[in-house]
Amino acid sequence: MRDAALAKLKIPAENKLILSLDGGGIRGIMTLQMLKKLEEAAGLPCHRLFDLVAGTSTGGIIAGLIALGKNAVEIETLYIKLVKQVFSRKSWAANRFLNPPEYSKKHYRAILKEVVGDETTLENACAANGIDLMITSKDVAAGEETFFTCFSHGGNTSGTYKDVLLRAVMEATMSAPTYFTPLERFVDGGVTVYNNPAMAAVIEAVEYGPGGKYSPEKLTVMSFGTGCRPQFVPPDKVADPDGPDVAFWLQWLMTEAGDDASDMQNFLLRSSRLYPGLDFRRFQISLDAAAIRKLPDRELTDLDDVRADRLHDLNDRELADIPLDRVSLFPLMRTIGAAMVEFIATSQNPPFSADLVDPRGKDLLVSRLGDVDGIKARMNRPAWLDSVDP
Repeated sequence: MRDAALAKLKIPAENKLILSLDGGGIRGIMTLQMLKKLEEAAGLPCHRLFDLVAGTSTGGIIAGLIALGKNAVEIETLYIKLVKQVFSRKSWAANRFLNPPEYSKKHYRAILKEVVGDETTLENACAANGIDLMITSKDVAAGEETFFTCFSHGGNTSGTYKDVLLRAVMEATMSAPTYFTPLERFVDGGVTVYNNPAMAAVIEAVEYGPGGKYSPEKLTVMSFGTGCRPQFVPPDKVADPDGPDVAFWLQWLMTEAGDDASDMQNFLLRSSRLYPGLDFRRFQISLDAAAIRKLPDRELTDLDDVRADRLHDLNDRELADIPLDRVSLFPLMRTIGAAMVEFIATSQNPPFSADLVDPRGKDLLVSRLGDVDGIKARMNRPAWLDSVDP
């Protein structure tokens, strides 16, 4: 059955498959819409289709549930329950900026204990379903990213942390600073450059995995984003942004650094020079009006907390104001995910059978604004340079 599933997705039968899942708070519901369609197209659940699943933060939660043998429909039900419980205020005075952390993990931990249990280690979960696993977290005490991995090969398992509890790892990866209390020394795996864990997953598998199991020329990587948030700032506002400068630049830096790191990883994995023969397929959208209008339009009138009547009516400001923790926007994120699935299904036959890029090799649904001609004209004039405030 797996060979037939691979054929449906235009993947060579001898290839190993890696599934990589980005972080993104509530926007993980978009990923699940795509995974449901992927399982439908393949005719197999993810835990039987993929050899390795990797995830960060909300993607780490989904990855852990896949390792437990859950299909995408089951995961969506559990995920909604988990996320609605995890974003429960720590107290009436809690605020991520003034009195952090804003949320308590008490209910989330209780649900994980119920779903995952106190006996399930990474090794147990991987052995039960024959799948390798990698979940990221940032070790603040050691100043390094930690990859909680478990690989199986020839009846043996390997991984420095293969004996740790799966639910501990699933808590560590989503303990985002100011939102949640760290898990002792660990915070959210996406606070630096690994919100998109695709590059790390490939390197861990090819360079540090069991000898010979993963080779780049026989490897397909499917990478699912949760929607990036481009921060378009008009040139005349860069030197004087709205609001307090420190708050603006801290927020801008945290968002932009993760997106830039993700873009660079995608570029390197798409390059034939790094890992020749690697089959890399990325599915991502930017949350801006130009990208959203490429999708099939959808009714939004029955959604709470959304002013627009239709998907194509959403403007850049409304889309930029979608935080990672606003559970009331779950239905909107699900709608965008479903529209993205429809776009993929109509642009690829079968869906998920190719990288979602334009003819130049850039993400088809990710917008970038630039003014090449204007930049060249201005920055070639001494008078213009001298007129800019130093």
